[in-house]
Amino acid sequence: MKRILIALCLVLICFSFAAFAADIDLDQYLSKFSYQERKDMKITSKELLPLLKEQKVQFVDIRFKEEFEAWRMGFGTSIPINELPRRLNELDKNKIIVTACPHKDRATIAMVYLKTKGFNAKYLEDGLVGLAEALRGDTAREFVK
Repeated sequence: MKRILIALCLVLICFSFAAFAADIDLDQYLSKFSYQERKDMKITSKELLPLLKEQKVQFVDIRFKEEFEAWRMGFGTSIPINELPRRLNELDKNKIIVTACPHKDRATIAMVYLKTKGFNAKYLEDGLVGLAEALRGDTAREFVK
């Protein structure tokens, strides 16, 4: 039993180091930036909705608390951008993390930050305003089903 506990501890330690090893600094990220990365860092509402239904993404609304309280989408996780560094443990490294704000400025910053922390992250190109527009009428009904 003692050997199993020691082995389990070693596996957890190795896993922790592997998770931190995925971190890169901003200089590394920028020096490897390409046209493909420029394309891959974005996702539109039309592309997002099926991935949400298939549970392949984790949607993160990075607006400030007061903005989120004023209006919300009804799904996703609220992590204000200024809380993101201390709440990384709430994100699933096995999913694509899609950051969103009304117009995409803060979502872009959050996406870059998450990339440097080893996450597969994208930002919502048309923002929450575009997502609200996409979730109208029949599209909203089908999405909720």
